[in-house]
Amino acid sequence: MQIIKTIKDINNQIVEFKKEQKKIGFVPTMGALHAGHISLIQASNRENDLTVCSIFVNPTQFNDPKDFEKYPVTLESDMQQLIDARCDILFLPSVAEMYPKGMKNNAPLDFGFMVGTLEGEFRPGHFDGMAQIVEKLLLAVAPHHLYMGQKDYQQAMICTQLIKKRKLRIKLVTCPIKREKDGLAMSSRNVRLDKKSRAKAVEIVKTLRWIKRLYKSQVASGKSEVREIDRKAVERLAAFPEFQVEYVAIRDAKTLKPLKKISATTHAVALIAAHIGGVRLIDNMLL
Repeated sequence: MQIIKTIKDINNQIVEFKKEQKKIGFVPTMGALHAGHISLIQASNRENDLTVCSIFVNPTQFNDPKDFEKYPVTLESDMQQLIDARCDILFLPSVAEMYPKGMKNNAPLDFGFMVGTLEGEFRPGHFDGMAQIVEKLLLAVAPHHLYMGQKDYQQAMICTQLIKKRKLRIKLVTCPIKREKDGLAMSSRNVRLDKKSRAKAVEIVKTLRWIKRLYKSQVASGKSEVREIDRKAVERLAAFPEFQVEYVAIRDAKTLKPLKKISATTHAVALIAAHIGGVRLIDNMLL
């Protein structure tokens, strides 16, 4: 695996690969890699000639400085996992390399409603910072395909808009959520959970499964009210005192706008964000 640390060097390498008509897949990460990340590498390997993975803990997308400070750094383990997964290039830039003129975004994009709801409501500025660094990485790597996981559902939707608004010739491929044996969505944050919190965290996916069953039951019986499902789902998760629930929401899967009514033809997604043991976890499930 080749390790590249500058934008100039990654640019030059990609230009040479494209001269050889090679397809490039790209997986952006913040490190602390787990099987979910590796599944994205594997998806890229199947569909491209070369796979590039970046590791960059982006300071501009953390609205809580303490969260940034606590973010796990496991570079040695990450590199070995990438080698084992047959990643071709690791792009490993510094903060100074990605933000040579400072971290202020002088040309932000307007994503409208999507950046102010759900994650945007509870993490103000997060998506501005995320979109800023994803654009920088896409311009540096210039891939044919970008791979992201469904767990960051809202993020993937915003990146789709980013690609469209900037008229980039890149296809975003959203891959299924990778889960632990008990169903908990894999996350770099999971390593911060103590034993008790880790055991209880599975109630998040259990709540999503409960929502899905109730949703299907409502549709089958001809009921169309979605607010009642939202309310009951919040009550179900909040009944566990270990959780501090930020949101439980059923939204339109294509726009993330609230649904007033549902039917057999509705494309919906249930999303959850909650704190447990001092760690913030998110998850979602298509309904």
